[in-house]
Amino acid sequence: MGFASSWLGERTLFPQLIDEAPDPQTGIIVVIPAFNEPEITLLLDSLLKCSNPVCGTELIIIVNAPDEADKESLDNNLRCLKNIEAWKRENADCFFRIHTVDITPRIQGEWSVGMARKTGMDEAVRRFDSLDKPEGIILSLDADCLVEGNYFTAVFEEMQLRPDHQACSIYFEHPVSGVEFREGIYKAIILYELHLRYYFQALLFTGMPNVHHTIGSAIAVKALPYVKSGGMNRRKAGEDFYFIQKLIPAGGFFNLYSTTVYPSPRSSSRVPFGTGVTVAKLAESESPVLYTYNINAFRELKTLFRLVGKLQSGRPEDIKAIYQDLPPGLRSFIEVSEWMEKVAEIRKNTSGPESFRKRFFIWFNMFRIVKYLNAVHVSLFEKKPVQESVSELLSETGKHPGTDDALALLQYFRKTERGC
Repeated sequence: MGFASSWLGERTLFPQLIDEAPDPQTGIIVVIPAFNEPEITLLLDSLLKCSNPVCGTELIIIVNAPDEADKESLDNNLRCLKNIEAWKRENADCFFRIHTVDITPRIQGEWSVGMARKTGMDEAVRRFDSLDKPEGIILSLDADCLVEGNYFTAVFEEMQLRPDHQACSIYFEHPVSGVEFREGIYKAIILYELHLRYYFQALLFTGMPNVHHTIGSAIAVKALPYVKSGGMNRRKAGEDFYFIQKLIPAGGFFNLYSTTVYPSPRSSSRVPFGTGVTVAKLAESESPVLYTYNINAFRELKTLFRLVGKLQSGRPEDIKAIYQDLPPGLRSFIEVSEWMEKVAEIRKNTSGPESFRKRFFIWFNMFRIVKYLNAVHVSLFEKKPVQESVSELLSETGKHPGTDDALALLQYFRKTERGC
């Protein structure tokens, strides 16, 4: 019995998909869902240019299609399979093994990108289980990405050589110029990534711990923490966000900044929300505007998070008084009865400031923050153009880049995030 044998018998969507046994030296497995991806060899070329890590490396490519897939997409799946095989013949001395699984004939009923990721990641666990390697690294990547040349070596050094590092969000940058896409696509992705980085920086501003991007093509997790978290979910969209929120409470989740994933900025309608859908809508306009969260909502959260210490150390009779002093948006979002009950429960089950704080943020986690933000932007605050919100945040934190240009602001946030 391996470390995950029981879990694999109960939680996977499919029985074993790959007959070939893994090399005993395998330490990294990259999982790549592929639907309608005839140009996948661009990713393979990018991976081939990477420095070879000291461990063995595999790719598991899950070719899949939903029930509603049109003929063109299904034909492109066949092209994808043929192109991968041709690439393998031309690059027979490649340092990584490629396992391509066409899961389409096995799909029954409703299908999702979450299920495609889960299929590949579960199979990666199965292979590490056969090697009894609970510390084996599973990388989640997308078929339309490119990567920096130290992709494998950076992940190996920051995870395999660090027992305290269990999972991570990998730094990413969308291409913001070039000839592959029309100008409208690049304008749109600049706004969208600026929104993502504004959200990240605004959460840091509030004092929220464990702030991470949730990009499905830029995640790494060790096999055992993957199993303990319950594995990837089956959602049609947002599967990456929900998966990361399951990993964070266990500890050892970090942001990896020593390499870069370059997701495609292309538009898409494959999922109901996310990058592709947003880019498609923005690219329709000559002067696109992307509305994002109002800075006032984050000011409210900052007020709440500053009170966590008082909630732990104050008298029980003070808890209701603290609630009455909360900003209006938070009071409209949290009923006083819920507030009293949850704070009392956290106090009862913790013994000091550190454990209280940890348990508080297990309750007021990213799920709750997203619900709060959505609620107060219906009842209290208006969303604003992303450049305006960014400028307000920077002013709030005493930083003045001296521009309201979206690309310049994005570049500023990128440098800030990486500590450049």
